Amino acid sequence: MAKATTPEALKPSTIRIGTRYRANRLKGPYDAIVIGSGIGGLTAAACLSKAGKKVLVLEQHYTAGGYTHSYARNGYEWDVGVHYIGDMGTSTTLARRLFDYITDSKLKWAPMDENYDRFFLGNKVINLRAGKEGLRHSLLASFPNDGEAIDRYVALLDKVTTGMQWYTLSKLSPALVRPLITRGLKKVLPDCFNRTTYEVLRELTDNEELIAAITGQWGDCGVTPKQSSFMIHSIIAKHYLHGGFYPVGGASEIAKTIIPAIQASGGEVFTYADVTDILVEKGKAVGVRMADGEEIRSPKVISSAGVINTFERLLPKEASEKAGYPQGRKHIRPSMGHIGLYIGLKGTPEELGLPRTNFWIYPGSDHDANVNAFLKDPRNAPLPVVYLSFPAAKDPDYQNRWPGTSTIEVVAPTTWEMFEGWQGTTWGKRGDEYETLKAEITDKLLEAVYDKLPHLRGKIDYIETSTPLSTAWFCRYEQGELYGLDHTPERFEQSWLRPKTNIPGLYLTGQDILTCGVVGAMIGGLITTLSIQGLKGAGLAKRIFVG
Repeated sequence: MAKATTPEALKPSTIRIGTRYRANRLKGPYDAIVIGSGIGGLTAAACLSKAGKKVLVLEQHYTAGGYTHSYARNGYEWDVGVHYIGDMGTSTTLARRLFDYITDSKLKWAPMDENYDRFFLGNKVINLRAGKEGLRHSLLASFPNDGEAIDRYVALLDKVTTGMQWYTLSKLSPALVRPLITRGLKKVLPDCFNRTTYEVLRELTDNEELIAAITGQWGDCGVTPKQSSFMIHSIIAKHYLHGGFYPVGGASEIAKTIIPAIQASGGEVFTYADVTDILVEKGKAVGVRMADGEEIRSPKVISSAGVINTFERLLPKEASEKAGYPQGRKHIRPSMGHIGLYIGLKGTPEELGLPRTNFWIYPGSDHDANVNAFLKDPRNAPLPVVYLSFPAAKDPDYQNRWPGTSTIEVVAPTTWEMFEGWQGTTWGKRGDEYETLKAEITDKLLEAVYDKLPHLRGKIDYIETSTPLSTAWFCRYEQGELYGLDHTPERFEQSWLRPKTNIPGLYLTGQDILTCGVVGAMIGGLITTLSIQGLKGAGLAKRIFVG
């Protein structure tokens, strides 16, 4: 078996973004406090700062960025969540305009290959190419008799993504008019908007293999076609319609280029800053309590820590109950956890033949059946998907930082139940049984890599494996969930998943109030800002949404 190094047992990353927290470094008062430095929290902080507000961001990890951070080890560098981003090829898209706004256009983007995603459905290979015609021809090349269904599908993407603008803006509606807005949404949104992805696609075609190809990016939201909302499927497909892009300089450049905007108005981003409680007095959120006992006051508290963490771990129980959270909790569930494999190799991507194309490897064309089989027997069943990303090949600046080396990242879903027996154990001291389990999984993932890239066998110089326990520790998602809340139709029917909570002074941001992914969470940060600013945010809304 390959030795799966435990990242928790090694020295922390050399890539540290943000300022280490000390109580004597606080320079309040602050207009707002943001809990968590994921892209949603950083976006809200940057937007508020540009409106003249002094914002404090508190991150419990040793580096800022949440799932957008990078880490370096043994002469290699990997990202942990930014494997690729769409809509960055032109400054006219909403996502690019917002990125340019919060980074003052300092964040640069490199395109991936035109064939940015490659799906392996058993023995069948589909090469997804950039552009609307690229998508159409990619599918037609493999399914030449299904042109009508493919055209109808592409047309549906436009309808759903247009409707998404109305859904997003509905998150800003005041409580008094919310029922009216909900009724209005039902009239303007297409019928397919929040049905399951499989249900919608099955009405277009009975070709199950075509459906599998169309839904080959289901790993980008972590929910299979029979469980996911067609809304999230459409957003992902449309987001990557013109190809994939990668931040020049690596994922850590995202936080690095946003933080100066927060500091420009006197704010700061502190790391090692562990928030234990949201302070609630007379029914209002008034600040936070730190692990060292320090209390920091502010009229606005914005949680980017996830809905479940916010209401179940940071707020007093009585405040959560009064806000109606127990009823809402029945309709949401955490998303799946994941295994991460981080590989380092000697040699440049060109020397090693590494592409700027993502690989999605499936055992067959029934995604839901693959997952169900895995859930029944996760130790022995085939992995339902193995995703390969090649960050050193995607980043044109990588060789300047780490010359003569390359990296590969492998991601696969797993269950929390496989690892919960070690919950609460100490870094690097989880015992032989845990290490044996990790080694088994590592070998299985490596064989998936070698199957598609056999020339790499024997060339790996360094490897380490992360489990949901790593995610639980570094990102404080208790079950190691990668995408926050599951993106099911039921989740998107929850009107309470919005920036403004029923607790005055407390706001939510990030992927749980809108959708997962870097851009989904980033727009969540924008929506939180607009919710706080009210009419004062009209100029910002026009600039980002209209251009």
